[in-house]
Amino acid sequence: MRYIDLIVERPLIWALFLAYMALTGWLAWLGHKKTTDIRSFAVGRGDMSPWVVGVTLAASLASTATFVINPGFVYVHGISAIMHLGVAAGLGVIAGLVLLSPGFRRVGEKVQAITLPQWVGQRYGSRALTVLFAVINLLSLSFVVLIVGGLSIVMQQTIGLTNVESLVLVIGFVFSYIFVGGTYAHAYTNTLQGFLMVLTSIAIIISGLGLLGGDAETKLLAQDPNLLELINPRSSLFGSFFAVYVSGFVIGFALVCQPHVLTKALYVKTGREVAQFLAVTIVVSLVFSGLLLVGLYAHLAPIPVEKLVDSTTGVFRQDLVMTAYIDHAFGPTAVALVTVALLAAGMSTLDGILVALSSIVANDLFLNLAADGPLKNRTPEQRSHIAHHASQLVLVFMGIAAFLLALNPPKLLGIFGQVGVYGIVAASVAPILFGIITNRAERRGMMLASLAGLGIHFTLYLWGQWAVSNQVDLVEVANNLGPLAVLFDTKTVQLGFMNPGVTATYGIVISLLLGATTLLFAPKQYVS
Repeated sequence: MRYIDLIVERPLIWALFLAYMALTGWLAWLGHKKTTDIRSFAVGRGDMSPWVVGVTLAASLASTATFVINPGFVYVHGISAIMHLGVAAGLGVIAGLVLLSPGFRRVGEKVQAITLPQWVGQRYGSRALTVLFAVINLLSLSFVVLIVGGLSIVMQQTIGLTNVESLVLVIGFVFSYIFVGGTYAHAYTNTLQGFLMVLTSIAIIISGLGLLGGDAETKLLAQDPNLLELINPRSSLFGSFFAVYVSGFVIGFALVCQPHVLTKALYVKTGREVAQFLAVTIVVSLVFSGLLLVGLYAHLAPIPVEKLVDSTTGVFRQDLVMTAYIDHAFGPTAVALVTVALLAAGMSTLDGILVALSSIVANDLFLNLAADGPLKNRTPEQRSHIAHHASQLVLVFMGIAAFLLALNPPKLLGIFGQVGVYGIVAASVAPILFGIITNRAERRGMMLASLAGLGIHFTLYLWGQWAVSNQVDLVEVANNLGPLAVLFDTKTVQLGFMNPGVTATYGIVISLLLGATTLLFAPKQYVS
């Protein structure tokens, strides 16, 4: 009875959302017809249109973070957040896509890889590297929690469901259609979702452009002068050139090394098609990045602060900025359309991660660990079919884990998701980059570089959290190190270690230095 009342209260939103679910389910069923083994489940058969792949990749890159989470960072930290998340990171993503995708497809085609861990393992001739990267990529679950948590926020604010009901609906729906259709379902549904996201992004951006004229600067200065600073000196996340620009670009480049991003190059057959889908991705992604302006719109509208407070805890929630602005700026019909697009944004990335992660567990952990045991006497075709079913079973367990973790979400979902994802890319950049630009096979050096990148990122981030909890000034600690202080960013709060992008940047740089040192001094071994 309660659900009928909710539908009666919000008939247009519910009608559009149910229509969206029906259309998405139909597209997923079309994908099911082409999904027969682990290869078709993970990357398809190389027969996808570059336009479909381009929109799919742009939608996957955008996600709930772009549409729901990141505008909140702009609201709190101002233009410095736009420079970090939009300009620096955006340029890094473009550079990473253009420089890495063609080579990744070329090597992937040669070694017949269908996942990122398999690509790394085959490239360096090491099953241990495959298993290591499969385990590291399990950190993607943190981003799954970010996305389902963000979608739950949107549903609670717009269609009236509780957190538990929202989580059950999102996880049940998205996990089910990927279970059925694999990567074809992901690509087909992302094309629909991407189309909705582009139209909605343009509408949202245009809706607030008028707020930026006139006395906008005066209004922002009156609220907080630091909102207009390219580097916000009071920000714990964006308080120095290194934190805003250097780490932004490095992390943007590194984010291309996520398993659900770089493997898009394996969806097509030729280098020309890679160039085509990258052009589509870049154009669409530039539109999505304009949504960061909502963080400023919310100040200028203005959105009452009480609208950004969690009704159950009374705590300020910066991730409520987008939904609060939409409710303020649009009428009921437009709110309904925008709501569906926000939900599509989250689902478009969620399904890509689910395809990648379930394929990794089945193909790179299950098949490798069972190769000399239960699967020893099976044919390659039988192993592929078994791995396909294993990937579907993995989805069930991932759904349960994501639900349990999202029941009590962390205060800052964006930071929680970034910590895990940045750990993955801190470990991945060196072996992928050197695997593309050289033909050396220094597997031990690449393993060391990967573990160093991962370890340094988490060590520095946890050190920053410990320092805040114990009221230890890390800037003072660094300044007492004499000449070694030059290694740290002493211009920002707690050396910038509250920002996982900063800690991951340290990890990536040191990982690359270790990898390069290995290539220079280790005995020369080559792949054929």
